[in-house]
Formats: sequence, structure tokens, C-alpha cells
Amino acid sequence: MKRIIAATALAILIATASYAQDPRSDRNKAVVLRVFTDILSQGKYEVTAEIYAKDFVNHDTTQDLGVDEDQANNRGWRAAFPDLEITVDREIAEGDFVTVLWRAKGTNTGSGNGLNATGKKTEGRGISVFRVVDGKLKEEWTEFSQLLVLRQLGLLPARQ
Repeated sequence: MKRIIAATALAILIATASYAQDPRSDRNKAVVLRVFTDILSQGKYEVTAEIYAKDFVNHDTTQDLGVDEDQANNRGWRAAFPDLEITVDREIAEGDFVTVLWRAKGTNTGSGNGLNATGKKTEGRGISVFRVVDGKLKEEWTEFSQLLVLRQLGLLPARQ
């Protein structure tokens, strides 16, 4: 009987441990969330040093960007869309990686990132994957439809 109880207790312990969340996950998700709330949605660029590692790399579609170029890109989006609002739909964390499904909307009333003001609204969604090390962002991979943005702004023909 003692063996059955011990085996059952061991099985419960193993099952519980396998479902336990890595304690880094919540901390890493909180760091990543600040990119969307503080920087992208509110334009608080002064927190960049708190969030990004000095050797951060954004693996952009065609080139790798350092932290300064990445933040210039973020400033460009906010300049083009001063009312930019980004909401996080879901964060998924595993180890050093945090994946974010997000939605963005804004009105193109300014100029930035090669866009001149059109006065038109745009809305879309994207996905970003971040690698967080020692509480700071080290790497990022982001995908969203820039083609959709250009179409919504009337800068490219609509789908046929």
C-alpha cells in the first residue's frame, strides 16, 4: 500500500512539474509588452535603454537593424500615424522567446518611414518573436502586411 501511495505521489509530482511554467516567461512577457504599450503606442522612447540590450538585433525582412535603427523605424511609424494604437491579442512564451500576436490601427496624418500623409486610416495585424536575455530584448523578428497598409492608404491598387 505504501508503494502505491508513493508511486501515486511521485506521478502527481512529475505531472505537476511538467506543467509548471518557466518563471522567466512572465518576466519576459512583461518586458516585451512594454515595446507595444510604452514605445509603439505611447511614444515613450526614453525607456529604450531599460528594454533593449545594447547589442539588440531586429532581423528585418531585408536587413538586420541595431537598436538605434530599430527605434528610428518605430519613430517613423509614430510620425506617419500619430494616433497609432497597438493592442496585444496574445503572448506566448517559452524559454528566452516570446511571440506576440498584435493588432495596429491609426490614421496617416503625418510623414514617416517613406509615407506622406494621406489622411486615411489603416488597420492590420502582425506577429513578432522576441528573444529576451537577462531581462532585455536581444533579438526580434516581425512580420506584418506592409502591402495591406499601402492599399488601405490608397498608395497601391486594391486587390482584384
